Order: sequence, then C-alpha cells, then structure tokens
Amino acid sequence: MAKGGKGRNNPPGPPDRTPAETGGSGAALSVPKPQLTPVERLLVETFEQIRDELVSTLSYVLGNRDDAMDSAQETFVKCWRARETISEVLNLRAWIFRVGLNAARDFQRSGWTKRARPLIAEEVLLPARDSSAAEQIVENESVQRLRQAILELRPEEREVFLLRQNGELTYEQIAEARDMPVGTVKTQMRTALIKLRKVLNPDVETPTDEV
Repeated sequence: MAKGGKGRNNPPGPPDRTPAETGGSGAALSVPKPQLTPVERLLVETFEQIRDELVSTLSYVLGNRDDAMDSAQETFVKCWRARETISEVLNLRAWIFRVGLNAARDFQRSGWTKRARPLIAEEVLLPARDSSAAEQIVENESVQRLRQAILELRPEEREVFLLRQNGELTYEQIAEARDMPVGTVKTQMRTALIKLRKVLNPDVETPTDEV
C-alpha cells in the first residue's frame, strides 16, 4: 500500500474540499488529487454507498441531522487515517459504522452540538430503495409508525437496533464499540424488537426469547 507523499493525508473523496485544496480560503485551487490505491478507492466508494445510512443512524444517536453530518465527516477522516489497516478488515461496512459510533460518542463528550432544530422522524430513516411508487404508498403508513417507534426507544435500545440493522454489526462488535457485555447488547436488542413489533403488529403476540 502506498504511503503518503505530500497531500496524501487529506481524504480524497467524500468530505468537502480540504485546506490543502482550497488554500484555507474556501476557493478551489487547481491541485490534482493523488492517484488512489485500490484500497483507498474501496474505502471512498464504500463510504459513498453507505453515507446516507450512516448519517441517518448518527442522527438518531446525536439527536439532530447537522451534528450527524459533522460526525459523518469526522468518521471518514478517521477511516482515511486508518486506511493502512483496511486490508485486515473483514466487513468494511461494519467497520465504518463502528468508527462512526465512536466519532459520535466523541462528539457527545465534547459537549458542543449545533442543535439547530429538533430531530423529527421523517428526516432520519431513508425511504425504501428500488421500490415502485405504489409499493411506497402501501408501505408508507407502516414506515411512519416504525420511524416514530424508533425515536421513542430508550437511547441505548435505539443505538443497538440501528447498529445491528443499518450497520450490520455483530453483537460482539456492538458490545466492543459500546464497551458492555454481549448479553446486555442482546437484551437491549430483544427489548427494542419487542417494542417495535408491538407498534407494527399490536394484535400479534411477540416471542420474548427471540433476538
């Protein structure tokens, strides 16, 4: 893997133009971007593919979309700086989400948030992809109920649910990222599923031993 010459520590893709590209003033300069290695290209392409889902997940964690977008930006920077280790990563998507959760936690600990406006359900879950207009209309009512139900979960339940469903992290990965026992993670996921299923199917009894 190539190791950096001048300028190679700047993320090449998803974030806005870096100071090295703008001269610190915001005006774009004609500075050619360095040739990406295959691993670097994989990181950029994967991040682009999951960016919306990552921002959606971080919106739930942080409470508003502006902070989530800032945290997603920081996530990419952290991933870029650790790109030398990507060859050892088995699930790049899960790895990015785990880095994103840690970035969001750092953001929370910093005590500074924009809080431009309160989070609303319609902003933080993506519409179904590859669905016809008719299917989206049919599913709309259930989706709206699900969105609201996710917002009403306890924070720790919501975080586990989103990391499992959106991030596709294993229970072990979630436990490591959240610094808690795997059993606790499974319990929180089970509780989240019970609550969500009650909202979507109030007349159907939900098994209590399923995760």
